[in-house]
Amino acid sequence: MTDIQHVIETIGVAIEVVAVAVIVAGLGYALIQSGVAFAMREGGESAYRRLRNLSARILLLGLELLVAADIVRTVALEPSLASVAVLGLLVVIRTFLSWSLVVEIEGRWPWQAAPGATGESSDRL
Repeated sequence: MTDIQHVIETIGVAIEVVAVAVIVAGLGYALIQSGVAFAMREGGESAYRRLRNLSARILLLGLELLVAADIVRTVALEPSLASVAVLGLLVVIRTFLSWSLVVEIEGRWPWQAAPGATGESSDRL
């Protein structure tokens, strides 16, 4: 393994570690926030909704980071047809999971307009 391959492998592993850390820390944060909502007597339903929404958003971020790590490690290190096919399958699975989480959070598919939205939102590129 050359030096550049070793650096790329290290970057891929670092992105995976960051993804796991984001998921673990984010889920801890979501639990704390929903616990605070429950303790403030907002009700169990409100605390549960907060936990679900925060958890789904954290998992979305973690999935996106894991896809980035897979792309870095697969395309940069071993660009064979088999490894690219495996990467494609992983991206399809993680994309489906991401879409499922968006449907859970927002109640609509990612490509559908938000209810009541009349124009482009200012946070889109």
